[in-house]
Amino acid sequence: MSQLKPGTRLRSAVCATEVMIVAAPKSDVALTCGGVAMASLDAPRTAGGTPQPDASSGTLLGKRYVSEAGDLELLCTKPGQGSLACDGKPLVVKGAKPLPSSD
Repeated sequence: MSQLKPGTRLRSAVCATEVMIVAAPKSDVALTCGGVAMASLDAPRTAGGTPQPDASSGTLLGKRYVSEAGDLELLCTKPGQGSLACDGKPLVVKGAKPLPSSD
């Protein structure tokens, strides 16, 4: 588990996914991609990893992913095969804000 800070960039250990933290919870969390803990962008790469079958939904470039509680928000800067999770709970794509009606 680690303390996350907005602006921090992380990458997956098992696929090409890279993310930037937009909003972070105050408590320590375990952030994973493809079922494996994410690493800092400058950490050495490990070869041959693949996402776990139950964590291989993929990530989409430019999409924001949020936790169920809404206290964690990530921006996908490079897509990949692994899916994102926080403390074992999958992150979901953040929906667009509805525009006000012009009645």
